[in-house]
Amino acid sequence: MDIAVGRVRMLEGLIGGSHLSALEQLPSLVEECAAHAGLHEVLIYVADLRQEVLRLVTGHGVHYYEEPELEADELRIEGTLAGRAFQEMRIIARPGGNGGAGWWVPLLVGTERLGVLRVNAESMDERVHEDMRALASLVALLIASKRTHSDSYARLVRTRPMNVAAEMQWNLTPPLTFANEEVVVGAVLEPAYEIGGDAFDYALAGDVVNVAIFDAMGHDASAGLTASLAVAACRNSRRQGADLIGAGTAVEHALIEEFGRANRFATAILAQLDVRSGVFSWVNRGHHPPIVIRGGRWVATLECAPAHPLGLDLDLPVQLCQEQLEPGDRVLLYTDGITEARNRDGEEFGLSRFADFIIRRNADGLPVPETLRRLVRSVLEYHHGKLQDDATVLLLEWHGAGQRKLQLSDAPA
Repeated sequence: MDIAVGRVRMLEGLIGGSHLSALEQLPSLVEECAAHAGLHEVLIYVADLRQEVLRLVTGHGVHYYEEPELEADELRIEGTLAGRAFQEMRIIARPGGNGGAGWWVPLLVGTERLGVLRVNAESMDERVHEDMRALASLVALLIASKRTHSDSYARLVRTRPMNVAAEMQWNLTPPLTFANEEVVVGAVLEPAYEIGGDAFDYALAGDVVNVAIFDAMGHDASAGLTASLAVAACRNSRRQGADLIGAGTAVEHALIEEFGRANRFATAILAQLDVRSGVFSWVNRGHHPPIVIRGGRWVATLECAPAHPLGLDLDLPVQLCQEQLEPGDRVLLYTDGITEARNRDGEEFGLSRFADFIIRRNADGLPVPETLRRLVRSVLEYHHGKLQDDATVLLLEWHGAGQRKLQLSDAPA
């Protein structure tokens, strides 16, 4: 079969067959269609919520927190070739089957990392790499289109039970990573299965990126309701054209209307970045100020006179502040669960250690999502694997207009 014809048949078969296929039918559909392009023994692995393991997507669904039947059904992200492909977002060679060549190929939706494909091929030329990248791109899009209505997917990416507050938050949360030529947004939430009052949000509108981080009082379902309502009210007002000060006012009104005056509240940073000019604007509603990493150094803490937390209705003035960013700057928004995590000696993780970790990983050349994944692992290890408070980080990296930074490497390893 002609090479081009094989690739077209593979992609057309996947697109046509996917319309009436649930997640459980994807593995067999992918295996059947990939064979048209000479790709065989294709397996789909997706990362769990904490990005610690890669789990095999099977054709029989998943029961409630079912343990993997075989060792190969779950692969550690740390210390495996599959995990390396996921971490570095590039194709990694693996021992092939039947005398052929084998590969681990990252599954990316934009720059959101879903997992990896295991693929075997009869050769290892550039045409095969192009076919694998095309296959992985389409499979990732199909998974993303089906995961929102698939309990099997939700069970597969969970390694332990989740509380109700976390269930609400994860269903409201945008993807953990977004990137285009001008900007990268990355975020992490912990504890993934027990998060209560932390939340983040981001969205694009033309040349403006809106970002927000919230820390609601408490660590229970009520805190989750407060944070969820804050995010929803912020989105609603923003989409009706409200500015940052107006969005904060809308959130406060929503919280007071629902819970009463000063009964439930949340601290927050509401911010915008103009991706053309690099002007970062923000308001501080009783939250920790953002910090700026530039040229491998912590260069600024973005101080802005804080107004009262949302929901307290103290009638304090709200100030809009602005900072001119430089290309390559990283702005970090965070909640106190990151910096106040303590080790066995009672020493806090601290803001300096937090900033230094981001700086060092940036120097290592790691992409933003991998930097944040490793940050959370470090904070958890520092706090003996279990946080006493929610810990959230939102990282905004500005490249400058028209500078492409985050790409999937074409080079195998």
